[in-house]
Amino acid sequence: MISRRNIGRLARKTLADPRYAVRAFGQRLRGYLSYRRGDGRSAPPETISLFLTFRCNLRCEMCGQWGPTGSARGYSPDTLKQRLSPGEIKRLLDDVRPARPNITLFGGEPLLHPEFAAILETVKSAGLRCNMVTNATRLEHFAEGIVEQGLDEIIFSLDGPPEVHDRVRGVPGTFDRVMAGFAALNEAKRRAGRTRPKINVTSVVYPTGYRRLPELVPIAESLGADSLTVHHLIFTDRATYDRHNEQFERAFGTRCYDWEGFVVDDLPEIDPEQVLQVRASMESAGSRVHVSFYPNLTDDEVRAWYGRFEFAPRSYSGRCKSPWMAAYVFPDGGVRPFHSMNFEAGNIRDSSFTDIWNNAAYRRFRREVRACGRFPICSRCTELYRF
Repeated sequence: MISRRNIGRLARKTLADPRYAVRAFGQRLRGYLSYRRGDGRSAPPETISLFLTFRCNLRCEMCGQWGPTGSARGYSPDTLKQRLSPGEIKRLLDDVRPARPNITLFGGEPLLHPEFAAILETVKSAGLRCNMVTNATRLEHFAEGIVEQGLDEIIFSLDGPPEVHDRVRGVPGTFDRVMAGFAALNEAKRRAGRTRPKINVTSVVYPTGYRRLPELVPIAESLGADSLTVHHLIFTDRATYDRHNEQFERAFGTRCYDWEGFVVDDLPEIDPEQVLQVRASMESAGSRVHVSFYPNLTDDEVRAWYGRFEFAPRSYSGRCKSPWMAAYVFPDGGVRPFHSMNFEAGNIRDSSFTDIWNNAAYRRFRREVRACGRFPICSRCTELYRF
């Protein structure tokens, strides 16, 4: 049910938030038992991620999904204007509240949504745990409200010291805006006598600054972060992408154009031995901020990840269970088993989430995933290593 490589990660989360961890474990157990049953049905999801907007305000070098214009790839101009409203989100939450899923506010950049404050209030008024994935460039403006409304966790992307972060993010001054935002957030927490939202920093092994990743540890400490998670870079070659699309289109009648931005001609200029040295340095730094790399690959797997395009995990099961445990609702209301697979099982503007979750399309998708284990592209998808 849980990869042995993830047991330590789960234990730390349990100590940090025991009530949520126990509930999440129960939800995962029910999802895993649904997976084992094999009929395509599933117990309610552990997490529902709400993509509030298709747009982002940065131009991050490593981002294959949103592209150099800050807009999602492969969508019509009319679709890109779509965004979830507080009313639509309330209807969804009224539907799923009995199952108590964790709600993740995502994007694009969620703080670009003009009704973000109302959406956060809607989620917290439903009594649900809520976290947010953000680049934090607009955090200063929202800091006080975020604390007052009770956001549980902020997951924030950081690439290095100022010059590295600004270069990778593609917008000068980004680092300073981020620091101002977290200063405002921590001051609001101090005034209110609160410890939430928890701050969890993420980064990516990227050619521009991966050798300087150890410099993130003191920065994360200064932000008051609880953890620092470094993600291995996502990339693939054209042959794997084409092979994946042939199989996926044959099964579901659609191509995964969201993966187009991750296709590269050459392997990234990343020395796996240097990555291993960086990891060892960061994990042994003795910081109060817990440091980890994700997926939690073995040394040989790290060498394979960056040393060739073809990759198959050995320390993980290699069978994806995410469609039984997580769901993604897009700004146009579409419900997907994966955020980057371009398969929609339904739309919350037409049907309830509960009806969509186990409808015929969703069940068929799960059966196909269970039968094949993973599609060609999946070995570099983070969802494969999540459960």
